[in-house]
Parts: sequence; C-alpha cells; structure tokens
Amino acid sequence: MAAQTEESDTAREQTKAEQDVDQVRQRATRDQQRLDSGAVTSPKDLENLQREIASLAKRQGDLEDVVLEVMERRESAQERVAELTERVTSVQSKIDDATARRDAALEQIDGEVATVTKEREVIAGSIPDDLLKLYDKLRGQQGGVGAAKLYARSCQGCRQELAITELAEIRKAAPDTVIRCENCRRILVRTSESGL
Repeated sequence: MAAQTEESDTAREQTKAEQDVDQVRQRATRDQQRLDSGAVTSPKDLENLQREIASLAKRQGDLEDVVLEVMERRESAQERVAELTERVTSVQSKIDDATARRDAALEQIDGEVATVTKEREVIAGSIPDDLLKLYDKLRGQQGGVGAAKLYARSCQGCRQELAITELAEIRKAAPDTVIRCENCRRILVRTSESGL
C-alpha cells in the first residue's frame, strides 16, 4: 500500500513537473515567434525579449532535470510495487494452498469425529449409567480426559507414580471395581501393563 501510494504520488509529481516544462516551452516558443516576426523594433524591448528567452531556456533545463529525477523515483517506486505485488501473489498462493490443506484435514477430522461418536454411543450403551455420569463429570473437569490408563504403576492422566499402598489396594480390588487416581481423581483403567 505504501509503495503504491509512493508510486501514485510520484506519478502526480511527474505530471505536474511535465506541465511546468510544457508551460515554459510554450512561453519560450511564443517569445521566439515575436522575436522572429520583427514585431518588436525597440532595441531595449528586443534585448529584454532575448534575456527572457535565455532565462526561459535555463528554467526549462532546470525543470527537465526535475522531471528526470521524478521519473527515476517513479520508476524505482514502480519496480518496488511490482516486486511487492509478486510477493503478495506468492504469499496468497501459499495461503490458498494452506487453506485447501486445512479444509481437507477438517473434512477428514469431521469424518473421524462422526465415526468415533457412533462408536462411543455403542460403547456408552453398555456402560452403567452411574459410571458414565462419573466419567462425563471427570472429563469436563479434567480437560476432556475422564479416564486414564494405569501403566507401569503410573497414572497416564497425571503422569504420577502411585504409592505402594495404593497399588496394594488396587491389586486386592475386584476387576469390575471402579478405581480412581488419588492425585488427579481420574478413573484408572487396568491392563496387563499396569505393573500390578
């Protein structure tokens, strides 16, 4: 945006400078025509007219130098605009690619969520209501994880190793007894890898 603004500003500046040169050129042409026509006969007026033509020539040269300087700045601004436009196009292409990949991943995730939700409904139907309520309550309190695997005498929910007394109580408990971690209060799922 800044580069485009600079380019348009220098374009206006160039137009103004070219108009100034054109005005000086037209005036010098008119004065030269008056001089050449012989309409001015007074030596003093001729001298003043010749001085004015010389002054206008110098002024025209100065203004043309200004036009060249402005044209160089404008060309530089145009190159900058072209470079930045190319970079914006490249970045937009990357954004479009990333957006397409994100949308594809979201579609895949939505499909997986639908599958897992159906599986959960089937499994939830076989779990006693009070245990399911406890699990849902813990899940809400524990960032979405209401049960954790007991692996090598550690709760995989809080990553804490259970005390020897807790492990002894868990060993004695019946297989269908609901066991909870003393640290995080999640339901502990016992497996052959629990280290009991």
